Amino acid sequence: MASPLLRLALSPSPKPNNVILLRPVRLLHHLGPLRGGLGGLGSGAGRSVSKSLRLVRAKAVEFGATEGGIQHQDARNTTILLEVGGMMCGACVSRVKSILSADDRVESTVVNMVTETAALKLRTGVEEEGEERVAEELARKLADFGFTAKRRRSGRGVGENVRKWREMAEKKEILLARSRNRVFFAWTLVALCCGSHASHLLHSLGIHVAHGSFWDLLHNSYLKCGIAAASLLGPGRDLLLDGLKAFRKGSPNMNSLVGFGSIAAFLISSVSLVKPGLEWESFFDEPVMLLGFVLLGRSLEERARLQASSDMNELLSLVATKSRLVITSSEEPTSRDSLLSASSVSIEIPTDDVRIGDSLLVFPGETIPVDGNVLAGRSVVDESMLTGESLPVLKEKGSPISAGTINWDGPLRIEASTTGAMSTISKIIRMVEDAQAKEAPVQRLVDSIAGPFVYTVMALSAATFAFWYYIGTDIFPDVLLNDIAGPEGHSLLLSLKLAVDVLVVSCPCALGLATPTAILVGTSLGAKQGLLIRGGDVLECLAGVDIVALDKTGTLTEGKPTITAIASLVYNETEILRLAAAVEKTACHPIATAILNKAETLRLQLPSTRGQLTEPGFGSVAEIDGSLVAVGKMDWVHERFQRKIAKKELIDLENHLGYVSSNGAPSLNQSSSVVYVGREEEGIIGAIAISDTLRLDARSTVKRLQEKGIKTVLLSGDREEAVADVGRMVGIELLRASVTPQQKYDFISSLQAEGNHVAMVGDGINDAPSLALADVGIALQIDAKENAASDAASVILLGNRLSQIVDALDLARATISKVHQNLAWAVAYNFVAIPIAAGVLLPQFDFAMTPSLSGGLMALSSIFVVSNSLLLRLQFSVSKRELR
Repeated sequence: MASPLLRLALSPSPKPNNVILLRPVRLLHHLGPLRGGLGGLGSGAGRSVSKSLRLVRAKAVEFGATEGGIQHQDARNTTILLEVGGMMCGACVSRVKSILSADDRVESTVVNMVTETAALKLRTGVEEEGEERVAEELARKLADFGFTAKRRRSGRGVGENVRKWREMAEKKEILLARSRNRVFFAWTLVALCCGSHASHLLHSLGIHVAHGSFWDLLHNSYLKCGIAAASLLGPGRDLLLDGLKAFRKGSPNMNSLVGFGSIAAFLISSVSLVKPGLEWESFFDEPVMLLGFVLLGRSLEERARLQASSDMNELLSLVATKSRLVITSSEEPTSRDSLLSASSVSIEIPTDDVRIGDSLLVFPGETIPVDGNVLAGRSVVDESMLTGESLPVLKEKGSPISAGTINWDGPLRIEASTTGAMSTISKIIRMVEDAQAKEAPVQRLVDSIAGPFVYTVMALSAATFAFWYYIGTDIFPDVLLNDIAGPEGHSLLLSLKLAVDVLVVSCPCALGLATPTAILVGTSLGAKQGLLIRGGDVLECLAGVDIVALDKTGTLTEGKPTITAIASLVYNETEILRLAAAVEKTACHPIATAILNKAETLRLQLPSTRGQLTEPGFGSVAEIDGSLVAVGKMDWVHERFQRKIAKKELIDLENHLGYVSSNGAPSLNQSSSVVYVGREEEGIIGAIAISDTLRLDARSTVKRLQEKGIKTVLLSGDREEAVADVGRMVGIELLRASVTPQQKYDFISSLQAEGNHVAMVGDGINDAPSLALADVGIALQIDAKENAASDAASVILLGNRLSQIVDALDLARATISKVHQNLAWAVAYNFVAIPIAAGVLLPQFDFAMTPSLSGGLMALSSIFVVSNSLLLRLQFSVSKRELR
């Protein structure tokens, strides 16, 4: 995963076009020291640097990583999403994947049978204007092999996305209703065909009621033949045609096996009917019962799969396709504090038509349509979809509010800060869709098995027939006494029935459904709990994590520091704060926010700046009144300037700062950091102490991780004393203080080189490289805002709670456990059932399956896999209740 670029404004009033793109590396060290450091430049040199900075401002420059540093590949690959129909089992998935991967323009392919999608990454160089043509050609290729395919459009609006999903859900409901009708028809035929068996059963119980022309008719072989033909041409018609079509196209599937088995059973019985001299017992009830069991199992499986995708439907129910736009006459001034003025009108518009800055009205019980800020009104809002917490949150003027949350109490007027397609809930839905399209690494093994599975079963069926017909009955002659060989003990009849059993009992569906159903339930369940997980591959990596590395500021701490003390060697404290705030006014990290908030509280007039430049993890520098001013870590600020203050002065500054800080009596739950301020030709002139409060769940989260056998590491760019204090408070012994983003990156790389699986937890841009490098990057999303950390991370904690790390780990482990259970069942079932169907127990135990029994077991195998995945919901909800 490539680390995102850092965007730094280079002007006093940042504008979108005044942006420099930097990779997160040690940048200012490329600029200095010049003639003893930046601060030691004379006026002429200073003007030269300013001129250089102005030149940089004039162009967008991308700085490369230093040798051995963090690399970033900006290769752009086009992704196409196809909706693929006609996939019935794992063999179909493997076939679709091989067809698409065979195209030279396709770099990689992921196929998901549950969501009926294929995600394609095209090779670099495929022009965007050729995407449509490539998609159409690939869709035609799939159509040639019997699969329906069309491109899913991306970039659609909210309304179209919701309509698409609802249409898909309605289509599945219609298909499910048709499936139920087929099942009813099929089992009506089963009841008629097996009526004779019922009469035999009643006779054995001493109940002699089955007399008369109707019951005699049910015993008629010609009627049974007609019922079997009706079953094949009626409820089983689509299944048989699909299986034959797939076989003809060279991609046989589950329907092919069932179809061949049913047709073979029908033909064998038909031969015995038209040639009674063979003295074969007809078994027309077998294909009827076989289709009945298969269709019943398919219907139950489809119902379970539809239920597995219901979490996505719940997310879609949170999307408001309509918004209430408030329009006020420009002739009448209105207070922004009021919900509506006398001249205001409210009109309902599609959410896709909302623009940034529009004023919207939301009544109680309605869903917030877009992200924004509350302009007027007061209410409580249900944010459980975002945070996983059920307690409502108070919203009043100035409060941020997210799309998809539900207004409970009073009307609210909000100002839109995003459009509908870019709202929080829309992004969540897109990420969940993308996640479900990504396969877990274990799926590749499954695909390699499922691909040749159907051909292997056909070969085993042929081998079964050959063995029993030519060899088996000679070696084990007693097997001809079994009912499966007929009353006369025909080896041909026995061999044919066992071959049919092998065809029918095998279940590639269970293999194909084992992974995607569990991933579908896991990712959807995570989204409902405020955990955005970017795919099955992430779940598998997260389940194997054994080390969790945590950032300090904003991760273990609240990330909302406040200034507790200011010390100066030359100037008064107000001047130090004024200079620091001027340099940091374009920065967005928590320490800069604390400095700016303090300056705003004291109503300080900030001087204008130019040439603003930031080095992540170290500090910022800007030109103020012709002199460069640096704010950041002590060593970094100290090295910026030619004039260095004496060590004794630094010690005096630190002692004075410590004395002032101690008067504030910081809580044991606080961590203190120090920011130094330096000026050209003067060196370090002051320092600012900033304290941050530990998160309430920091200690408990670290303890729970350690109880699970996971090692914890604290990585921070802060000074050693502050990092040690936080480590002691939360119980982390392995610490790394004063580390740069590059050093964090290198440390995680060294842990991985030792064979560890590392998860990195962070929230800032300086964490982005490490988040991208780690096996799993976990980012806390603060105030529902995206940043470089959330862009680089593979797991996003929407609730901004550390405890969600443990929730994500539990969910990942539970999901992958279900995948392994499903695969174990699917493999074990086929490993055991196929030999039994082939007659391995016949010589010793006189036991052989019938085609109808084989079909029932095959159906139950698929139902077990899907139902087992659905149990993940119950398991996760029970564990959450136990923690509470």
